[in-house]
Amino acid sequence: MKGDYQDLVDEISALLGAPATLENRDFGLIAFGAHDSDDDSAMDPVRTRSILTRKSTPAVRAWFEGFGITRATGPVRIPAAPDAGVNRGRICLPVRHRGVVLGYVWLLDADPGPSHAQLTAAMEVAARIGDLLADEERAGADLSRELRATLTAERGWQYDMALAALRSALGPDADGLHALVCLAPWPDEDSPSPRTVPGAAALCTVPWSRPGAAVTGVPGAGASGAGGAGAGRTGPGAGPGEGGAPRALAALVRLRSADNLSPAGGAAGRLRGTAGPATVAGIAAPRRGLADLDVAWHEAVSAARAATAQPHLGPLAEWAALGPYRMLTALPPAGPDPVVRTLLAPAHAELARTAEVFLDHAGQAGRTATALGIHRQTLYYRLSRVEQLTGLDLDAGEDRLLLHMALKAAKL
Repeated sequence: MKGDYQDLVDEISALLGAPATLENRDFGLIAFGAHDSDDDSAMDPVRTRSILTRKSTPAVRAWFEGFGITRATGPVRIPAAPDAGVNRGRICLPVRHRGVVLGYVWLLDADPGPSHAQLTAAMEVAARIGDLLADEERAGADLSRELRATLTAERGWQYDMALAALRSALGPDADGLHALVCLAPWPDEDSPSPRTVPGAAALCTVPWSRPGAAVTGVPGAGASGAGGAGAGRTGPGAGPGEGGAPRALAALVRLRSADNLSPAGGAAGRLRGTAGPATVAGIAAPRRGLADLDVAWHEAVSAARAATAQPHLGPLAEWAALGPYRMLTALPPAGPDPVVRTLLAPAHAELARTAEVFLDHAGQAGRTATALGIHRQTLYYRLSRVEQLTGLDLDAGEDRLLLHMALKAAKL
């Protein structure tokens, strides 16, 4: 598909004798024509940034939209504005399909510029681009629907049917190597187009419920839901979705090799850039084919939850690097273990932190005191208070293990 866009952009460049750039309606770069001029002024900051970062800033988008390009049905000439980083005037060819704008072809204007006949011919090519974009949007919507149906279906015949439909919609991609990514909270009701995320085969939004909350049609929701799509999170950043219900974004990302998750990390980073700093990402272990897609989603959700609980794991956390959180995220969301309920009261926050740091440092008093910036005697006093509040013996290995797990699990 990308090759088709490039061919059409090159065709417009040849028709008008100027390098053309194709962007979607959100100003994300799709393709651009070669620029072989020695005139450095042609490569103004706006065009350079669009090509290098594959997108334009919101300010640039608002400035260009101010010339009515979202409503235009024909070429729009936009004057130069050096103060805005636009050193050369532009010609915008709106790309439409059945009256709906789907993108824009941009050209650097010149004097005298292209003729009416040339622009008419270029608009005919732009219409062909519109047909391609419309076909791709329909295919993306189908993939989004099938991926959502699979991730929110209970194991059984409904899951099997949804998986078969997804496999059919993906075609050859279904048998390839991939990683599933969970981003939460996701601020938008709709998922972005896979074309805007390099390597993404499919994206969809799904419910992101808080622990213990029942979500109809979501596997693992409710008291037994330790790791399905219903395994959510609380606390800052658990953004509301439609009707106040939080959402997560699922992204199925193609991989080149099982030992290189950089395409998944790159896709997650790009998506986080549009969602905002409150959004974290969890990346499942790589798999070939779709047979264990529900297991992969559990891993991705668990990694996202762990990234929220332990900032040092995120904001992009891989399932393989979660350590004990691989087990802790599988625990049912039954609330804090009784042994830590008193310790977790706001009045004892410093004691809870001291106990966690002590256990993180394998019970070594010297390292713990240094990490906390306190005297050893202060540390010993706090630990004795922890023992009084919990009834545990911090010299006993099993008591230490219980306390450590309970403190970590409470953060989830």
